[in-house]
Amino acid sequence: MNSTPEATPHQASTRRRFIKKAVVSATGFYIVPRFVLGGQGYTAPSDKVNIGIVGAGGKGRQNAEDLMKLDDVQLTAIADPGNFWDLANFYYRSIAGRGPVKRLIEEHYESKTANYKVAEYLDFRRMLERQTDLDAICCSTPDNTHAYITYMAMKAGKHVYCEKPLTHNIWEARMIKKLTQETGLATQMGNVGHSTDGIRETVEYLRAGVIGEVKDVHAWVPATRWIPELKAMPTKSSRKPDGFDWDLWLGPTPHKAFHDWYSPVTWRDFWDFGCGALGDFGCHDMDAATWALELGYPETVEVFPAGFSNEDIAPYGEIGYYRFGAKGSRPPVNLTWYSGGVRPPLHPALPANYQWTARGTLFIGEKGVIVNEGGNRAPKVFPDSLAKSMKIPAQTIARSKGHFRDWVDAIKGGPMASANFEYGAHLTEITLLGVLSLRMKGQKIHWDSDQMKANGIPEADRFIKEPVRSGWEMV
Repeated sequence: MNSTPEATPHQASTRRRFIKKAVVSATGFYIVPRFVLGGQGYTAPSDKVNIGIVGAGGKGRQNAEDLMKLDDVQLTAIADPGNFWDLANFYYRSIAGRGPVKRLIEEHYESKTANYKVAEYLDFRRMLERQTDLDAICCSTPDNTHAYITYMAMKAGKHVYCEKPLTHNIWEARMIKKLTQETGLATQMGNVGHSTDGIRETVEYLRAGVIGEVKDVHAWVPATRWIPELKAMPTKSSRKPDGFDWDLWLGPTPHKAFHDWYSPVTWRDFWDFGCGALGDFGCHDMDAATWALELGYPETVEVFPAGFSNEDIAPYGEIGYYRFGAKGSRPPVNLTWYSGGVRPPLHPALPANYQWTARGTLFIGEKGVIVNEGGNRAPKVFPDSLAKSMKIPAQTIARSKGHFRDWVDAIKGGPMASANFEYGAHLTEITLLGVLSLRMKGQKIHWDSDQMKANGIPEADRFIKEPVRSGWEMV
């Protein structure tokens, strides 16, 4: 532990006062009756929502900036084991860490509140213990700590926004889904494309049968490893940055010596911390298909690595095959996943000069196709003759006011956010089943969702529920 103070007292003038009366549920959680406050941790619409930032790296900084755009939100505390990161060489193009993000927040609020101070912690657990004014947290840490942070915050009665994937393994996803159902807290996963008008239009087009019955979906991203030449784990340690608590950063993951390959950002290349390109983008780019086609758990999953990978290191690219069984009148669906620059063949319904965008989704129907180009989820219908003759479907899905806005509104008693953890855990499990196949060197997973087992592959159990260090159990 370094000399950074564990907490700086928060001096903001606004404090929420609400009823503390609670009952203890059979699960041991304190639940505020809905008839009293509208749900656990209910916040009146007129009040500000006090939020703690957990994880102040590049994404944590971006999330803090987005939250500060909301007038009824106040960022009151920050927790991160790292004090400073220079992210100029990564796509964030910024500085981050506990120190810079703390200053960013304080400078924002000082225009309204003189000498505004943000409470500062290395360990988010101390923040939950001491910051009694917190209503919610925003978790933007590496994947391996998502579930534990989310679980502990929700047990403490806090509403939670968590980056995707929601968890690092399938057992964790089931646990978070169960806890969400038990507590009724307001939650939102960080698959921000879920709140665009485009994805809602795509879902409406597909459900209205604009291209007919859909049996095949393709989704592709250009994402690859951050360290392309990586072929082995580091054999020596690196000097830790000043003000960095490496052991705390590891969280539930078994201890290993620090190396600058692991942090910042490039942790995604290592299975201990991240889930590769599929884990990074699956909850984005399989979202429209999961939502529109109401995909359940896949019957089988088979994902092959492209380029070098092993038991420690994620591959350069991926190609994977999901098969989802029929549901009601919907036929079985095959979903093919690509990363690292691989893309599907062009479909005959596309114009002769059409070229794929680097990222996209293709839905193949009986009458034509729908394409989502890039990160934009807006539907493009082909062939052109179908696009000209089709009737625009009626709007059946409420439009989002913004990904964070919807979550904050849910905290204040509004409708449940659409990427809440019940949906987010399901989408995460679909994604992580592909990661499971990858970690099993491309073995075909026949998924028994009831038993949470890969049939005939007992060695997969250690990835379905990973071991954790003592003191980091989700209990």
